[in-house]
Amino acid sequence: MRTAGRVNREIFDGLKTFIKPGITTMDIDDYVAETVKRHGMIAAEKGYGGFPGHVCTSVNEEVVHGIPSRDRVLNEGDIVSVDLVVEYEHYMADSCRTFGVGTISDKAQHLIDTAEKSFFEGIKFAKEGYRLFDISHRIQEVVEGEGYGVIRDYTGHGIGSEMHEDPAIPNYGKAGKGPRLQRGMTLAIEPMIVEGSYETDTLLNDWTVVTQDGGWAAHYENTVFITDGEPDILTI
Repeated sequence: MRTAGRVNREIFDGLKTFIKPGITTMDIDDYVAETVKRHGMIAAEKGYGGFPGHVCTSVNEEVVHGIPSRDRVLNEGDIVSVDLVVEYEHYMADSCRTFGVGTISDKAQHLIDTAEKSFFEGIKFAKEGYRLFDISHRIQEVVEGEGYGVIRDYTGHGIGSEMHEDPAIPNYGKAGKGPRLQRGMTLAIEPMIVEGSYETDTLLNDWTVVTQDGGWAAHYENTVFITDGEPDILTI
């Protein structure tokens, strides 16, 4: 998982300069597919449940599961979340970043920054002995403290030899609840936050999740290994 996570990190480092106005979301998919193949690994989202892309590319009001397309051109000021799962020797590493396209507004940047901040605040409780919802509660506190909403319909998850394993990890909840964290757990912790209401719809393609009110969304995720000390982030 750590080896796969290094490829996640390499891809996101490259996308910082690759993503610019005028490219399509399929260009991102091609970039990821080529990089993963060069490392002899697998982009595990391809074909998962019938998903057609190597990554999810979710633009602006799209929260998760955006399908890469040659017709979806990124414009100056857009934001795009790229959700990537790399598989190596039957084990997975899952992460997501939201990128600005060209010059973005201060409002959009603050949304992106808050998603990232909430992750790092949340994982202060990602240690042996804490409860799972201690992470969830802190993420919610940070996000709502900045005036944003926390998505309810989709959560983080355990991860290992399967992409989605127990436990589900909401980005909201009461501290002190949920299973107790133990050394050796590997968790995909992923705040998904929105400008307005957390209510969502799924488009007719049966994949892409959008906000009902059209508010923009940001998504930040890493795969985290639980220890008896500080959490070990495998995708940074």
